[in-house]
Amino acid sequence: MSSERLFEPLSLARGAPMKNRLMLAPLTNRQSHADGTLSDDEHRWLEMRAAGGFAMTMTAASHVQPVGQGFTGQLGVFADDHLAGLTALGAAIRAQGSLSSLQLHHAGSRAEPELIAAPVAPSEVPERNVRALSEAEVEALRDDFIAGARRAEQAGFDGVEVHGAHGYILAEFLSAASNRRTDRYGGSLENRARIIFEIIDGIRAVTGPDFQLGLRLSPERFGLELDEIRDVAAEVLRQDKIDFLDMSLWDVRKEPEDERFRGRSLMSFFTDLPRGNVRLGAAGKVMDAEDAAWVLDAGCDFAVIGRAAILRHDFPERVRRDPGYRSPDLPVAAGHLREEGLSDDFIYYMRRWPGFVLPGE
Repeated sequence: MSSERLFEPLSLARGAPMKNRLMLAPLTNRQSHADGTLSDDEHRWLEMRAAGGFAMTMTAASHVQPVGQGFTGQLGVFADDHLAGLTALGAAIRAQGSLSSLQLHHAGSRAEPELIAAPVAPSEVPERNVRALSEAEVEALRDDFIAGARRAEQAGFDGVEVHGAHGYILAEFLSAASNRRTDRYGGSLENRARIIFEIIDGIRAVTGPDFQLGLRLSPERFGLELDEIRDVAAEVLRQDKIDFLDMSLWDVRKEPEDERFRGRSLMSFFTDLPRGNVRLGAAGKVMDAEDAAWVLDAGCDFAVIGRAAILRHDFPERVRRDPGYRSPDLPVAAGHLREEGLSDDFIYYMRRWPGFVLPGE
């Protein structure tokens, strides 16, 4: 495996190319203000990653409706009040030579109950006080994802990624376990996926010809079925309306959890799909240069870097200089994370991940 391919430019169907094959994952960091406006801490965190060599610098999940907030300190894109901070961030990322992407998100039933007393979802979950959306509210949700993309473009971002993974609201629509609707947004897989395709069409209709659009999917857990998500991915790729598909796999080398599909990597179910002009990337435990190169050698166009980018803001530059680069061993000191641009709020959040931060600091 060679890391040289990681630093070949990657053209996208729309807009400017990625200067290399390394994308910053959309990482929850809990650093923004309670009203969803961007904080100086979150601006600094992302600008450092852009300066560190990432070809595309993506924000954390940004909620498109107030009721869609999933966690404290979450970035928002549901109001024009968010534009000033986002505009400054987009300009800062661009000044560092990186493409900017804002991830559009709605937590659905996964909203923290301390924040959202009565979350919404495709179908009700009475024991958790989750209310089912009416059909008109589903259409409003679709329109608010589209409005979030329009704000991102107004703020000068190169593009957006639609978050359809990890059991949040769009993934809840995809899952037959959580989506028990009987209208045109429930029932068949085509109906359950309808809102995602309507969001994609809507974003394309209201943004410019160079605006970049990505979609994040996850193929397992949260009631999702691998064969169904593969079918959704195949149709998204066939329609050729997005620029990149970002598969969140938890571990790029893992096999499927579903016994029916064991014997090959989970990632291979997506790398073997015809992709036309759409670029394919994968995330999941890509911690060093060898891992990133393996993702490309296994059939992806780019690698999505999460925890390794928390540990080193300049992961791409370190890999470029050293094909044998490895991330620091875990756990790391809180002081190290501060040097890498994490605020105390972000470090506190990372302590929830077992074995990531040394105790006692």
